Amino acid sequence: MSLIKQIGSVVVGIALFIGAVGKFVPHWLMSLPFPLSVILWVWTGHEMPPWTTKDAWKEDEIDTWTRDGDLVVATGAKSGTTFMLYCTHQIRTKGKDTDDELFPDVSIATPWPDLIQSRGGSWAEQKERYNTTIIPDGRTMKEVWDHPSYPFRIFKSHFGPPELPVRKKGGKNIKYMAMVRNGLDVAASMTDFYSAHTDEFRNLWGGLPPDIPPDVRDADGFHLAMKDMLPGNSIEGIYWGYVKSWWPYRDDQNVLLLHYSDVRMDLKGNVAKIANFLEVYLSPSELDVVVDRCSMDHMRKVEYFSNIFRFLFVQRSNFQFTFFHFTGE
Repeated sequence: MSLIKQIGSVVVGIALFIGAVGKFVPHWLMSLPFPLSVILWVWTGHEMPPWTTKDAWKEDEIDTWTRDGDLVVATGAKSGTTFMLYCTHQIRTKGKDTDDELFPDVSIATPWPDLIQSRGGSWAEQKERYNTTIIPDGRTMKEVWDHPSYPFRIFKSHFGPPELPVRKKGGKNIKYMAMVRNGLDVAASMTDFYSAHTDEFRNLWGGLPPDIPPDVRDADGFHLAMKDMLPGNSIEGIYWGYVKSWWPYRDDQNVLLLHYSDVRMDLKGNVAKIANFLEVYLSPSELDVVVDRCSMDHMRKVEYFSNIFRFLFVQRSNFQFTFFHFTGE
């Protein structure tokens, strides 16, 4: 056999092996160094990022764990997700959870079914853990996210239609709240968010998301993030794909589409709008309490949000710096 044929056979064999790994044990690919892990993950037909799953939202699955009136806060990435999860929690409790006993952690009070908790994990496994996991204060996780006093439960997602079955015929009546944000703000937030991940998380997911060195973050990191978000580039779906997926559904009865800037500029008006959408009556005094607890001034005082706000201030500063260095390209 000629050398060329031998090399060809080896290449084919490697390709078949990688294809088999990608089909049967794809999580093995996350053990490889970055960027090889990502290249082979995508090459074998898997979607990014590798720590998310759409299985919870399949039409034949969603009715097994939701109930009528549940809310899915499906904001865009880096578009006020935690802000809206906390604010809708305040609405459902009418601001009475004054010590945040029912909001010890955003992932406990408002679970994220998109997220895979372990390499090779599945939605079926984590669905059970949502009910049985014991949190640090001794309660089960279910006692928090499914508290009997709630008029509705809240779940987080970054997906849009059709992954979220917004127009599903029959089954549970679920409400969806989506929110978009200025793309420049999203790009500015993205660079610091990537670098905030721990090495433990990156080791679990093939080196993702990549750490952006501090000397690159301020200007170059912003431009790279903005470029990657443009149509046709690697993370287009995070912004343009998200906006396009929700726009045709903006007038659906079970959908509320908001803009981050509008909510920040008129918090009281938008809290009232969200409460009306959720069919929660707030008296004038209750509305004032909820608006105060949804404010950035209040959230700064909540210990749980301290790190989030530290990054928020850095991101905003970076945005102002990089905006004035935006090139014609």
